[in-house]
Amino acid sequence: MKGFHIVVLLSSAVLLVSAAPALELVTCSEDGGPAAARLAMHRINENHDHGYKFRLKTIQSHKMDKVDGGCNLELQLNLLETVCYNIDPKPFEDCLIRGEAERAVMANCTVQFSVRNNDANLTKYECDTRQVKTNQDMVMLCPDCPMLVPLNNIGGLKSVKEAVSKFNQNTTNQHYYILKEVGRIRVGHVLGSGMYYYTEFALVETHCPMGSRINPEACQPLCPDRAHHAFCQSSYSNATGVKSVACEFYPPSNTTALGPGEKEPLCRYHGGGHPPGVGGATPPLGCLWPPHGGYGHPPHVGHGPPPPGGDGHPPRVGGGHGGHHHGGDGKDDKEKQHHGPPFGSKQHFHHFHRCRGSDPALHPICPWPRSGHRHGHGPSHRHDD
Repeated sequence: MKGFHIVVLLSSAVLLVSAAPALELVTCSEDGGPAAARLAMHRINENHDHGYKFRLKTIQSHKMDKVDGGCNLELQLNLLETVCYNIDPKPFEDCLIRGEAERAVMANCTVQFSVRNNDANLTKYECDTRQVKTNQDMVMLCPDCPMLVPLNNIGGLKSVKEAVSKFNQNTTNQHYYILKEVGRIRVGHVLGSGMYYYTEFALVETHCPMGSRINPEACQPLCPDRAHHAFCQSSYSNATGVKSVACEFYPPSNTTALGPGEKEPLCRYHGGGHPPGVGGATPPLGCLWPPHGGYGHPPHVGHGPPPPGGDGHPPRVGGGHGGHHHGGDGKDDKEKQHHGPPFGSKQHFHHFHRCRGSDPALHPICPWPRSGHRHGHGPSHRHDD
């Protein structure tokens, strides 16, 4: 396709990520709010296994109730969404906060701790996640800026599907990748060119070797710790199709080499142990795999050409070196086998992750503890004297 280009920003095999400073002791004192807030941010980002990482903006309030052996703390925190996706190993403290023109997102959180004998245990948090400026506000401030639309937007999902197809035409990868999750979809209108979609999405490496005849969407992901992941941004025109795809890769956390004749292990995932669309497993809205966020915590992403309309992509963070390759026309290969409901169908995207937010265009911070989790067994932070 004339004018199409795809950029793959490869991270180094060993990511040179700055180490986060040690966590301070959470104490039952009037000035213990900052330490508790920092610990809360670590726990929130560790549990937030979909969407983007968050950083602390302000501590609105800090209440302490003394009890035998310690105290109970309650904090009101204001958070801002960063441009780092949850699979990015970069510490959240080093992540850039999304700019207002890039459709900034905030969260107001109530966080509770139980502190006993130098052991700070997170017992509960609830957050209200929303856009800093609504679409109506943004129209007044920037009429030409793309609007954020729901993660199940049909046109947006179609553009993601075609972008993933282009990505899998990269012959330098050893295996096909499939969509793990759609991060956000923005829509804008360019005079003389029609509708444009600007998307961000996470990919995961599968067992299927590159060049195999199976439809990549039917491939099963490698085990979370052994899979490469990628985070991508794409631009798509209704008139001409995929315009660009820019991705950053993240290596697996487990790089142990397989022994002679040893095959990659098969992991049993939540939702029946099947890849998306296979064997009846149905993933969440905007998320192809895993259905319940089984990929742990380690993006932020490669930086393609800024989209028209005055709203650029966030800059790339993290190390890496660039390369270019060109894809084909992205048409479906009718000879390839297809399993399960079509990408983007109501059967494929039948509900919003495990918690619902008030804005379907966002990945909200889900409440904790999660369903079925007992109080008193949450993440803790202990300092021994």
